[in-house]
Amino acid sequence: MKKKPTSFDANLIVIGAGSAGLVSSYIAAAVKAKVILIERHKMGGDCLNTGCVPSKAILRSAKIAEYMRRAPEFGLTQVKVEPRFEQVMARVKQVMVDIEPHDSVDRYTRLGVDCIVGEAKIISPWKVQVDSKLLTARAIIIASGARPVVPSIEGLAEAGYLTSDSVWSLTKLPKKFVVLGGGAIGCELGQAFSRLGSEVTIVERLDRLLVKEDIEVGQVIEQSLMKSGVKCLTKHEATRVIQEGARKVLVCVGPKGEVEVPFNKILVTVGRSANIENTGIEALGIKTQRNGAIKTDKYMRTSVKSIYACGDVVGPYQFTHVAAHQAWYASVNALFGTFKKFSVDYRVIPWAIFTDPEVAHVGLSEQDAEEQAVPFEISRYGIDGLDRAITDGESYGFVKVLTVPGKDRILGVTIVGHHAAEVLTEFVLAMKHNLGLSDILSTIHLYPSFAESNKYAAGVWKRAHQPERLLNWVQRFHTWRRG
Repeated sequence: MKKKPTSFDANLIVIGAGSAGLVSSYIAAAVKAKVILIERHKMGGDCLNTGCVPSKAILRSAKIAEYMRRAPEFGLTQVKVEPRFEQVMARVKQVMVDIEPHDSVDRYTRLGVDCIVGEAKIISPWKVQVDSKLLTARAIIIASGARPVVPSIEGLAEAGYLTSDSVWSLTKLPKKFVVLGGGAIGCELGQAFSRLGSEVTIVERLDRLLVKEDIEVGQVIEQSLMKSGVKCLTKHEATRVIQEGARKVLVCVGPKGEVEVPFNKILVTVGRSANIENTGIEALGIKTQRNGAIKTDKYMRTSVKSIYACGDVVGPYQFTHVAAHQAWYASVNALFGTFKKFSVDYRVIPWAIFTDPEVAHVGLSEQDAEEQAVPFEISRYGIDGLDRAITDGESYGFVKVLTVPGKDRILGVTIVGHHAAEVLTEFVLAMKHNLGLSDILSTIHLYPSFAESNKYAAGVWKRAHQPERLLNWVQRFHTWRRG
């Protein structure tokens, strides 16, 4: 290991300007540290340029198209829906332009961050090479993100494919659109493209969509996708792609043998892998996990003590908000770990799938609890009975709460329904601060609102745990009072 410098160019060097890198840099600058942020491509990383922002923008257009089709439901004249895909994609790009200043070089420079464009390679525990320039820092944070995984399928590369990175380059709507993978990204974009006019087929090798969620969640979303016109081929393994002139066909093997799925464009959404190539971590002996992600301890520190890592390059949760959460611990420990170290807290991690209906989740799911042999009770409220959901024509879905048997302590929550991601937040707060369902039940909830479903779910738990002996005594008391 090379000798530690006696002085440094910066307190902290951050590699990668995605969510994790931006938050790390922001925190360092806020506490008056000298920080250098290195990005080889675009500020904002996947979230701004290929992930959260463009995907939610296209989902919004698809949602409006669906509302237009539903006009008669709301007493309005039927309208002819004619999505103009080129204009939809132009709006997607404009949304990215509107949000881009939040993550820009200009903004972070004004915050006190030294932003550098270039390819970074770590050459010692305290030294980074950017192109031909050498920079030193007392600590380094790797926040290089992840990229889509492309499976080895015969003929796929020759026929051409899209990923969540490249799909945004489309300007013409594919007539026949195949989505390979039935996870969150595949379901979201599959539904969106179908509502915008594509003939969409989702191919999933496992027996259901959204396998990380409870079985009933996957079933609800599959039904919704089918209602949106999506064909779902579960238990189908993609084996090869045939191209004959302009004709392209994905060949799959399913329960009934081979199935041919013709397509104009194919979107690959089967997972993401950490960006660790050419970072220099191998030469330094920085340990990685089986999936290639960088291994860190509870302080977000790698096996080289002056180098930290956070975000998608680490996992295990590849979400923007988790990257930001990890970044706080990485930057604070990198800067102040000499005095006190802070252990990253994964106790309460929320996430959402922005299909229609939305799926939102925090803590243990029923599936998780069963796999981990954690005892639990379920309190379930059907959103079909919620006043606001009925008035809005969105009366479907449920709130499912797992609690410790006999107690109101929340183990996990799954919500399927309209605005589920927003509705979940109350449960996230409750779990973070050890509040129980009784606390939620005793809180005034605005009427009429979707958030009332949380109160009603808590009420389900309360009714199941009524003090029967006390109620029997009270009944006798009231009978006596009546004479």
